[in-house]
Amino acid sequence: MSVKTIQNLVSDAMSEIKTIDAGEAYLMVQNKNCNLIDIRESNELENTGSVEGATHIPRGMLEVYLDPNSPIFQNGKIDQNKEFVLFCAGGVRSALAVKSLKDMGYQKVSHIHGGFGSIASSKFKII
Repeated sequence: MSVKTIQNLVSDAMSEIKTIDAGEAYLMVQNKNCNLIDIRESNELENTGSVEGATHIPRGMLEVYLDPNSPIFQNGKIDQNKEFVLFCAGGVRSALAVKSLKDMGYQKVSHIHGGFGSIASSKFKII
């Protein structure tokens, strides 16, 4: 049995997913063309701050929350018709998360290259 390394998993995911930069994500948010989703853990947000306008869904709950029958859709917090733009701290978890959402059948999904690190040095407001 051969076990894949995290590098293999990320490399495989990157070949199948859409990656955008923080500037492109910022424009999408300004034009209200996406759901910006922060998949970092709660303690990461407490330590480094949140991104204004982002919806926090911890990575461990992403597939549960983004099940089309979940309350997050029912209460209008997320718009299924807009692109899902995910980010984590550095881009590894979000790459794997986007691959998982594609496996669920979502087509309009991407992640931000460099994650929160690149967001923090862009036009996004950290709160």
